[in-house]
Amino acid sequence: MASGIDSLKHDHVFLGRDHDRNERRVWLVIALTASMMVAEIVAGSIFGSMALTADGWHMSTHAGAMLISALAYMYARRNAKNPLYTFGTGKLGDLAGFASAVVLALVALFIAWESFLRLANPVAIDFDQAIFVAVIGLAVNLISAWLLRDDHDHHHGGHHGHHGSHAHAGHHGDHAHSGDHAHGGAEDHNLRAAYLHVLADALTSVLAIAALILGRLYGWNALDPIMGIVGGVVIARWSFGLVRSTSRVLLDAQPDDGNLAGKIRKVMETSDDTVMDLHVWQLGPGHNAAIVSVATTAPKAPASYKEKLKAIPGLSHVTVEVISLG
Repeated sequence: MASGIDSLKHDHVFLGRDHDRNERRVWLVIALTASMMVAEIVAGSIFGSMALTADGWHMSTHAGAMLISALAYMYARRNAKNPLYTFGTGKLGDLAGFASAVVLALVALFIAWESFLRLANPVAIDFDQAIFVAVIGLAVNLISAWLLRDDHDHHHGGHHGHHGSHAHAGHHGDHAHSGDHAHGGAEDHNLRAAYLHVLADALTSVLAIAALILGRLYGWNALDPIMGIVGGVVIARWSFGLVRSTSRVLLDAQPDDGNLAGKIRKVMETSDDTVMDLHVWQLGPGHNAAIVSVATTAPKAPASYKEKLKAIPGLSHVTVEVISLG
């Protein structure tokens, strides 16, 4: 009897398929950014270059922002099986992504404000030194962006995990609880947040290089702060998109996964079975949960409903309530 019960038990680890890999990459990018930050600050101090020193401290803000992502990965991994978290720690990445998006918005606001001030009060620009710093920063950011790229679409995995069902008798009928741990290709918002920070820095470097070169050639000094304003607007838009996507997950909105709720209804409903209540939400990257209440004139065993839902990828935690109308 004990062995039969044990076979039906399941965990609630709903981390993304590439969680460990993404965590390692974020730490690597932090190390790369921090090393470049120290090198620029030291070189700026030795050679008396304010441009190098300023860029070094600027990189520290991005390293700090990416630290949010890295710590979120680490905490989620270490507490994945902590019973305190009823549905695991898979959504911690979305919380970190939301926080990073707010930081990104503040960075965009700061860049735009500084650019407005510079436009109103122009200062002399050391073009050669500034271009050199911008090129170094761009190189580091391109390497970091390559490391943080989300290439989950290049992997083709199937359904993995155990399939167990638990039936409970009650006045509402039979309740089937199934665990189907799919590792689909849902977006990792924590990785996306770190990637956007690097991409934002790369964008400012590209715009700065273009503005500085044109300023050096034609004396268009005003182009530098104008490019800063443009960069701030673009970064703000990226931030808004990340806030919108992460907040949907945090508020348990239905996953944007090809109308998952509609697929469940289509599979479950027959001439005898009607879905009376349905809740679908995301537990973590590639993991969705569903609570389905089915009213039926021909009640079936919980396992039969579970078999139907196995056809839908990405359902990692399913509870089915069967209400007999007979």
